[in-house]
Amino acid sequence: MDKKFQKIRDDFPILKQRINDEPLVYLDSAATSQKPQAVIDAVADYYQTINANTHRSVYTLGQRATDQYELARKKIQNFINAQFSKEVIFTKGTTDSLNLVASTYGEDNIQAGDEIVITYMEHHSNLIPWQQLAIKKHVVLKYIELTSDGQLDMTDAVNKITDKTKIVAVAHASNVLGVTNDIKKLAQIAHSHNAVIVVDGAQAVPHQPVDVQELNADFYAFSGHKMLSPMGIGVLYGKKELLEQMSPYQFGGEMINSVEKFNSTWSELPWKFEAGTQNVSGAIGLGKAIDYLNNVGMEEIAEYEQELVDYALPRLLNIKGLTIYGPHDSHNHNAVISFNFNNLHPHDVATAFDMDGVAVRAGHHCAQPLMKYLGVVATVRASFYFYNTKADVDKLLQAIADTKEFFRV
Repeated sequence: MDKKFQKIRDDFPILKQRINDEPLVYLDSAATSQKPQAVIDAVADYYQTINANTHRSVYTLGQRATDQYELARKKIQNFINAQFSKEVIFTKGTTDSLNLVASTYGEDNIQAGDEIVITYMEHHSNLIPWQQLAIKKHVVLKYIELTSDGQLDMTDAVNKITDKTKIVAVAHASNVLGVTNDIKKLAQIAHSHNAVIVVDGAQAVPHQPVDVQELNADFYAFSGHKMLSPMGIGVLYGKKELLEQMSPYQFGGEMINSVEKFNSTWSELPWKFEAGTQNVSGAIGLGKAIDYLNNVGMEEIAEYEQELVDYALPRLLNIKGLTIYGPHDSHNHNAVISFNFNNLHPHDVATAFDMDGVAVRAGHHCAQPLMKYLGVVATVRASFYFYNTKADVDKLLQAIADTKEFFRV
């Protein structure tokens, strides 16, 4: 399988460059993925041959823009197996999607005395909106604990989610710990208490098949830029019956049905949540990215990334002075590997790696409560995607050895 995916690298122009006179080894796909030429071409083609606003013009270019924009929505519907295309809302990204839910469903349905349940592994995007809503509405914010190896403590989840719980917000996959959560089970627990479950899918959708109906997620958010498409485009999936009850998130053009001097009525789904000029090129790019991912095969991507983790994790665990966060069993660990190296600051480690052409992320990864929970300030994070190879893992291991020698640790 490695040979097939080695050839895929040729589709990504940026991976052909050199950094500090070394071949680029890009290991920061959890932050943003690189883009294949097919996606780059699709965005360029939009600006060269269409470049018109959607839903507002009867002329040819306007109709082409609308058709391509709505085709992208249909592709997303099929990709995540939503029941209706109107359940797919275009947003700026995962953060925007989660804020939309908190600012609409949360505002309308949370009252003093209610509870919101999240986890210690949440990205700030799926933490701060609920934290601020809890402060504003005078409700209790609860955190589900983690097990000793960084997995979600499902026993604690059962205890924390009660009849007072109105919203459970959880990451499908952690951007730090390499953990994939059992969303279907969490949804069952939440629904048994008449709560809704909001899922941050930013780290899951690019890497594995996702079926929102099978998961029974009430809301599911993800970003295009982590799955080969341009930045600035994202998706909120919501069950139709919930979205129809919710107030609009923003007001302005395109989201209205009619406007009078002192009152207005809203358009139907999905457009009541898509005010103003939309990121049409981003949506088209996301549609093309989905074509590309479907062509490779999401099952194959998941299997190949597991091969990379099976290769990388045991070798990293054998390095003296390296602390790995999250499960040490590769079968319970996805393609995000966070670690610290002796007493070196993560930023120093990442800078040293960059001298070898290895790009990793260092910092708190927008997960400061998790860092405090782990008892660290920051970590180094290497995150893989299907355009990485075992040779990239070897280069990471060499960068660690070079860093060890340079700092004499």
